[in-house]
Amino acid sequence: MANFSAERVLNRQFEPVEHRYSRRDTALYALGVGLGETPTDPRQLRFVYERRMLALPTMASILGTPGFWLQDASLGVKWENVLHGEQGFELHDVLPVEGAVIGTSKVLNILDRGADKGAFIYSSNELREASTGRKIATLTSTEICRSNGGFGSRTDGAPPPHPIPNRAADAVWDFKTDAKAALIYRLSGDYNPLHVDPEVARVAGFEFPILHGLCTFGIAGHALLREFCEYDPSRLTAMKVRFSAPVYPGDTICTEMWRDGATISFRSSVRERGVVVLNNGKATVEPSLST
Repeated sequence: MANFSAERVLNRQFEPVEHRYSRRDTALYALGVGLGETPTDPRQLRFVYERRMLALPTMASILGTPGFWLQDASLGVKWENVLHGEQGFELHDVLPVEGAVIGTSKVLNILDRGADKGAFIYSSNELREASTGRKIATLTSTEICRSNGGFGSRTDGAPPPHPIPNRAADAVWDFKTDAKAALIYRLSGDYNPLHVDPEVARVAGFEFPILHGLCTFGIAGHALLREFCEYDPSRLTAMKVRFSAPVYPGDTICTEMWRDGATISFRSSVRERGVVVLNNGKATVEPSLST
């Protein structure tokens, strides 16, 4: 493997990625993040049943991605020690329930946080409808390369975390994840064995296979739709969060939410272990057309 090069990472060129998906894929994603746990709820059925179907806003995060590009040996990244630090999206239009999108990714910045904290890589991915070029979403992501810090570049410039209000939450929702949640979610395209193979999980330092971070992200998105959007996906137009700890399938995820106008602050924790798993969350919710 080549030596780590911040310049090569920063100048990484990505080919556009065309991603075709069907209503079946849309339903499978929704099932993977827990929609349908109340099968008779007509609001949830809209996301898993082809009649008058809707797509979850958080599904944009899995479309048109370049994959785990930091595994490229020419970059010199110790990919085994990479963590997904942050994820966000801004929707410019409602996500279609089926079709084809083209994702165009780029590296925005790389910061040296020191040999003990690693390097932070900030990237974005712009999604456009393949047939029309219509801009659908802008996705953002932060990767923490724990073993590649100390290379002597910029150490400042990291955006400050969104503050959580110092008052009682306006809404709290508990969601009990299914023991087979990771087995379902991985069928939406993330086949990392860390989430299914007990031996791989143990080598990585986990007692059991852990739930995908983007699955937890989707569950938090469900909480926002449920509490502040009346399950109308067109109202949840932006969402960003930091990943702070892993979730195990079967954990109960408690999402606390605070509303200040169009801004919803949120965080999620695991009830059984009392650990925050998503933090510094910020979402934008548009008003209902009927209000």
